Amino acid sequence: MSQTFECQRVASRADQKAFMRLEKELYKDDPNWVTPLWDERKQLCGFSGKHPFYKDAESQAFLVRRNGKVCGRVLAIVNRAHNRYHDEQRGFFGFFECIDDQEAATVLLDQACQWLAEKGMTDVRGPVNPSLNYEVGLLVDGFDSPPTFLISYNKPYYERLITGTGFEKTQDLFCYEASIDDLDDLDPKLQFVIDEATKRFKVKCRPISRKTFDADVKAFLRIYNQSLQRTWGYVPMSDEELVHQANQLKLLIVPELTSIAEIDGEPVGAGFGLLDYNQVLKTMNGHLLPFGWLKLLLGKRKITRLRLVSTNVLPEYQKWGLGLVTLARILPDAIKFGIETGEFSWVLESNSLSRGTIERGGARKAKTQRIYDRKL
Repeated sequence: MSQTFECQRVASRADQKAFMRLEKELYKDDPNWVTPLWDERKQLCGFSGKHPFYKDAESQAFLVRRNGKVCGRVLAIVNRAHNRYHDEQRGFFGFFECIDDQEAATVLLDQACQWLAEKGMTDVRGPVNPSLNYEVGLLVDGFDSPPTFLISYNKPYYERLITGTGFEKTQDLFCYEASIDDLDDLDPKLQFVIDEATKRFKVKCRPISRKTFDADVKAFLRIYNQSLQRTWGYVPMSDEELVHQANQLKLLIVPELTSIAEIDGEPVGAGFGLLDYNQVLKTMNGHLLPFGWLKLLLGKRKITRLRLVSTNVLPEYQKWGLGLVTLARILPDAIKFGIETGEFSWVLESNSLSRGTIERGGARKAKTQRIYDRKL
């Protein structure tokens, strides 16, 4: 039977529903897939509400159909903030899903690239959902276990489909895993760095305070923005995105699993451990209402995995070991909470300083996400 592939722009609510439904259909028998929070996913795709990311970006979703049935999807993205910050005309793609068929993937991604070219873009990068500040990268190694919270997951054959359309690797992102007990027994050299940095700068570390929660979360996000200014591909979050992220994190953050490093009372570093809520989300079918939030909150204490999302330090202190000082404060409370495994994710391949420190601490690479580029 001959196959006819047709790619069209998402132009109706029915198309949007088909876009979201495809993901569920493709992974329904995959034991490692975790249902996303659908309402948040719709916002990030630009389908509902007005996510603050899209105040400085635009996107177009595409569906490819085989003999009339949806078999692939992708979102083409113009991130104006990225192009200003990096002085580029680079488009992006994200939320890619497709059956195992090269022709379907080629038709789909070529259409997305054509739309981006019409918008004046000269290069395309992805997958990003929808930028490096959110879920990012294509999983290419580590398919034997579920992803941690807010880490991307996909079919193993996606790499072949994407490279088959002319995309080439540009950067890897690593997820490092370690037993919390192992992390508590630090390499003496790393412990020496922690002790010396603490004495030198008279650093004091504390968890986020429930009394000043909003101010502390904003301080963390401010440090996050400033500390990553020279990081590959990074674009600072807008003020609106910072507020949105802070509001999203309010019910998810466990204060004792966070750390703020202060010098003379001023925050200079922030460590952020996020519980692996995927352990609970697997039972929720992607919905917070009517009882999803209750499941999420009641399930907190049963979570045994912690994702160390970031340990960020203001640029002027980055080479002095304050990141380690900030992280060390979290470990005793993580053990007390009942955390058994910690994941450092994600860490850029090009970030040799962080990778070296993490590897010396005994962590191992558990998963690899990959980002691809293509010239238009």
